[in-house]
Amino acid sequence: MPHVIIKALPGKTAAQKQQIADAITRSVSEIFGNEPDAISVALEDVSAERWKDDVYVPDIVGRADTLLKPPGYQL
Repeated sequence: MPHVIIKALPGKTAAQKQQIADAITRSVSEIFGNEPDAISVALEDVSAERWKDDVYVPDIVGRADTLLKPPGYQL
């Protein structure tokens, strides 16, 4: 039962959010073999001002051992 959390800067439309959720659901279903109904996807808006403290430090730097695709930037 995979659960995927996306953290992104605000400003994405509802259509964009649904499109990424659908794409992730399809990919996870195809690659992991889960039924689409077993997959959940969440999107959390994080402001640019809070990105370093709320995402970069705890999730990227602090959990570097879990990153499958690190960012191409440093803060």
